[in-house]
Amino acid sequence: MKQHVTISLYWKCQLIGWSVAALYWGYTGYSKAGFNWLLGVLQFTTDVAVYILITHLYRCFALKQGWQNLGINKLLPRLIPAVVALGLVYLFVTVLKVYFFRVWFQSGFSQSFGDFFDQYRDSIFVAGVRLMSIWLLAYHMYHYSRREINIARENARLSVITRDAQLSNLSAQLNPHFLFNSLNNIKALIIDDPKSARRAIDLLADLLRNSLYSGDNQMISVEEELQLVKDYLELEKLRLEERLQYHIKTNNLPQNMALPRLCIQTLVENAIKHGISQQKQGGLISIKLDHEPNALIISVSNPGRLNPVKENSGLGIRNLNERLELQYKGAAYFVIGEANDIVTATIKISRV
Repeated sequence: MKQHVTISLYWKCQLIGWSVAALYWGYTGYSKAGFNWLLGVLQFTTDVAVYILITHLYRCFALKQGWQNLGINKLLPRLIPAVVALGLVYLFVTVLKVYFFRVWFQSGFSQSFGDFFDQYRDSIFVAGVRLMSIWLLAYHMYHYSRREINIARENARLSVITRDAQLSNLSAQLNPHFLFNSLNNIKALIIDDPKSARRAIDLLADLLRNSLYSGDNQMISVEEELQLVKDYLELEKLRLEERLQYHIKTNNLPQNMALPRLCIQTLVENAIKHGISQQKQGGLISIKLDHEPNALIISVSNPGRLNPVKENSGLGIRNLNERLELQYKGAAYFVIGEANDIVTATIKISRV
């Protein structure tokens, strides 16, 4: 199998750039009378070869000195003398080349090298400084932009890793918290209602199984989340009996929509702890999921009075706020409000 030889971007730019410059110089000579094709070809070939050699030697020097890793403030003071040095090299090489070509190809040419040098010195030096400035700026700006892109890419990768680690840590906090509350519920049932306690243990086993087998997935489908909520509500209903009623309503939900794991369950848990269990007659928990254009709104309502300190100080609510911020980067928010003795916790997730 033949191996294809590939030319790097650097060499492509070198060849194309200096070839275009040499063609331009050749065209200016061609437009004058007495154009010599052999001399034109030699001029073109030597221009491309010599100026690529000069700039490549500079590249080797710059790489050895590590200039490609310098910031602009440190690089610019080095580029100014480098431009002057390359301009001088360009001057001497170009004058020598042009002078000897004229001696070889122009009959009757008898001007001394010193006079020839003095005649063209300033114009060739200025042209050399201009060309080398363009080359150096293009070369170093390319490296600078690549370095900035790599830094931005690495920072983004580290940000994702950090976010995933934070989400995993929050999830690790949430499962023991949920387990602790559920075990307390079962404890309250064991003496008074052993049969309900056994059913509660079965429900808790299902809840834990679903939680454990979800692995490290931070997002689960709406159907899975609602099943967890229903199991949790049934578990709580064994303890609260007729004091707890609940209703779940969904509107316009697309298929396979994903949510942060345990986000609705956290709101339901908060509604029972600070709402239903504090009411002598209990009450109804209303859970509503409504998909609007470009947004999903999740609300959990319960009878009670809002106590902002208690409502927002629990581990589950603090955890939920952090998870929404990490997962959606400001595109989701969580609020709790009260109206007519009904407390409503709402999550709004945009761009879903």
